[in-house]
Amino acid sequence: MSMFSAFDVTALGLTAQRLRMDVISENVANANTTRTEDGTPYRRKIVTFQQKGQQQTFSQVLHNVSSSYTGSGVKVSQIFEDTTTEMNMVYDPSHPDADENGYVTYPNVNIVQEMTDLIDASRSYEANSTAFGASKSMALKGLEIGQ
Repeated sequence: MSMFSAFDVTALGLTAQRLRMDVISENVANANTTRTEDGTPYRRKIVTFQQKGQQQTFSQVLHNVSSSYTGSGVKVSQIFEDTTTEMNMVYDPSHPDADENGYVTYPNVNIVQEMTDLIDASRSYEANSTAFGASKSMALKGLEIGQ
């Protein structure tokens, strides 16, 4: 792995985790949004990652691992709406978005889950930042060798 590859991998990790934190922030900000532009309640968004580069079969990955393969970083594969978690139904007949039974459909955002995900993303961002700093420090020490 070259010096610049290390910078690339950590920079990709920083970018991916920053996007994840932005999506989590959007989820928290819309935790009480009962009506979006299309008239439905806000749905929680989830970020998924995948390795940057071409998709590989299991045998290719196994061969690469056995021959000291180095990664090429991470990228966001998709941001999708969480349709598996149930929406929150709250009885509030005075709310303008209440149905005929008096229930309001609130987003499927769980603040505890979002804060846990935010801590995880923050720690991952911090780890990538530390790795970038270590790579930078090694590069600077390498430049000092010739002096």
